[in-house]
Amino acid sequence: MVIAGDGLSHLLPSAREIAALPADERLNRLPLHHWIGYPAAQAAVAKLEGMIAQPPALRPANLLIVGPSNNGKTMIAERCRRLHPARTSVDGEHQVIPVLVMQMPPAPSARRFYSALLAALGAPLWANGSMDLREQMTCRIMRKVGVRLLIIDELHNILAGRPGQVRECQNLLRFLGNELRIPIAGLGTKEAYLAIRSDDQLENRFEPFLLPRWTDGAELARLLMSFEAILPLKEPSNLASPELRTPILQRSEGTIGEMSALLVAATRAALERGCERIDLDLLAAADYLPPTERRRQFEASLQ
Repeated sequence: MVIAGDGLSHLLPSAREIAALPADERLNRLPLHHWIGYPAAQAAVAKLEGMIAQPPALRPANLLIVGPSNNGKTMIAERCRRLHPARTSVDGEHQVIPVLVMQMPPAPSARRFYSALLAALGAPLWANGSMDLREQMTCRIMRKVGVRLLIIDELHNILAGRPGQVRECQNLLRFLGNELRIPIAGLGTKEAYLAIRSDDQLENRFEPFLLPRWTDGAELARLLMSFEAILPLKEPSNLASPELRTPILQRSEGTIGEMSALLVAATRAALERGCERIDLDLLAAADYLPPTERRRQFEASLQ
């Protein structure tokens, strides 16, 4: 067993165990997806927890978590789902799903919406089933499995539909809340806020919760210290120092998902080179491109 006194005290216990392994084994166990409870994420989860705890209501309070792409919205939903996992009912006859997470279809319509809901519920689909049947089946199953909170990721996809489809999906959000008397949490970019704001009734029901891009400061330093604690390198990298904090923020363009991708890539580069900490050279050598550069290269390839 690895203990803190062996020079790995900068790591969490789970990361210390991995750091004791050979480099090739550590490469296969890098933390690609890991929950980090920074204050804004904890506040968002606390709001979702409060929604689950509230009793059924005719007009339940809803939440709209808004932020740039790859800034931790989906991880917040996953954290909430894991805190309330699906389980077998007391009588052993069916599943209980307190938190149901679905994704708004990329080409939204009422039919696709219900299909996505039924798929998230693990229910069979009938390609030719009528809309009334899909609606009735969805509501019946959601009641049976005891859904207390519906989380809809990629809510901004509503705006990808034609005007009639946008209105159709907006009506569905109101209908489900009224019919099932459960709260709904939407996750998306600023376009999700526009989709909600364009309907007066929905705007009154959804409280916005912002996850802005990260800026330099004490919160970012604490976040990078949390990242350092899960990266299985034997020496401290001091990621929170201004020398490393600034280039990490600049290259990641201020989102937590991009910071994670950059730091995992830098850790991989360190292990491949036999290094046990991340420095400026390894950040530069990491197999990682910032979002703007990825878009630039993609657009250039189309010319």
